[in-house]
Amino acid sequence: MDLYTHTEETRQWLEKNIEIKPKWGIILGSGLGGLVRLVENAQRIEYSDIPHFKSSSVKGHQGALIFGQLEGVDVVLMAGRLHYYEGHSMKEVTYPVRVMKALGCHSVAVSNAAGGVQEGMRVGDLMIINDHINATPESPLCGINDDRLGPRFPEMIEPYDREYINTVKGIAKEETIDVKEGVYYGLSGPTFETPAEYRMIYRLGGDAVGMSTVPEVVVARHGGMRVFGLSVITDIGYPPENVEHVDHEYVLKAAQEAGYRVETLFRGLIRAHG
Repeated sequence: MDLYTHTEETRQWLEKNIEIKPKWGIILGSGLGGLVRLVENAQRIEYSDIPHFKSSSVKGHQGALIFGQLEGVDVVLMAGRLHYYEGHSMKEVTYPVRVMKALGCHSVAVSNAAGGVQEGMRVGDLMIINDHINATPESPLCGINDDRLGPRFPEMIEPYDREYINTVKGIAKEETIDVKEGVYYGLSGPTFETPAEYRMIYRLGGDAVGMSTVPEVVVARHGGMRVFGLSVITDIGYPPENVEHVDHEYVLKAAQEAGYRVETLFRGLIRAHG
C-alpha cells in the first residue's frame, strides 16, 4: 500500500462528496453509536462506498462515516471501527485516522468498551484514559516511514492530551458524572481475557483492557493530532473473585446504558475546544 497516495485519493473523493471540512474526528466503540443521532445536518457515507476503506464485520459497529455539526463544530464520526482481529492489517485498521487528518481534523476523540482491572471498578463506570500499554502484536507504523505522514520515531510522552483530560474532568464535575482515570491496556483479541491474563494486566499497571484504540492513537499522534480517550467499563476482570462470564451481547448492553454520559462528555469537550 502506498499509504500517502491512497490517503490523498480518499481525501479527494470525500471532499467531492461532503459539504464540510471537519475539525474533530470521533471514533465510537461497541454499543456507543448513539452520538450519531445528535449530529446536525448529518451526511452518511458507507465505508463500502469510500475508496480504499475496509468494512467492519462486528455487531454493534455500523460501518459509516457521519459528517455534520456537533455543538456547532464540523465533525466526522466513525460509526463503527475496524479491528485487527477481523483480519485487517494495522495499517487498514488505522487508515480512517489517516483520512481524518488529511481532511483537516486537528483532534480525535475515541471511545471503547473495556474490561475493568482497577480495584473498585463497577460495570458502567467511565474511565478517562491518561496513558496506554501497547501489547498488540504489530505496530501500524512498521515498514518504511513516509515523512509526509509523520516522523519515523514519534514521541509518545503525552499520548492523551492533558488539557483535554482536565476539560472533561471539569465537565464531569459540573454534570455530576462520576469518572475514573487510568491506563488502558491494548490487546488484539478477539478472546476475552483469562483470569491469569487479568492478573497480569493488573500487576503491569493496566486499569482497563480492550481490543482497540491503541493503534488509532499511535497513528493520530504520528500525524500530530491531539487525542482524548474514554473507556466504558462493560465487565470486571479484577480482583479474581469479581470475574463473571461475559459475551459480546453483555458488553453491548453495558455500553449502551452508559451512552448518555459519554455523549455529554464528548459534546462538552468539542464545545470547549472546537
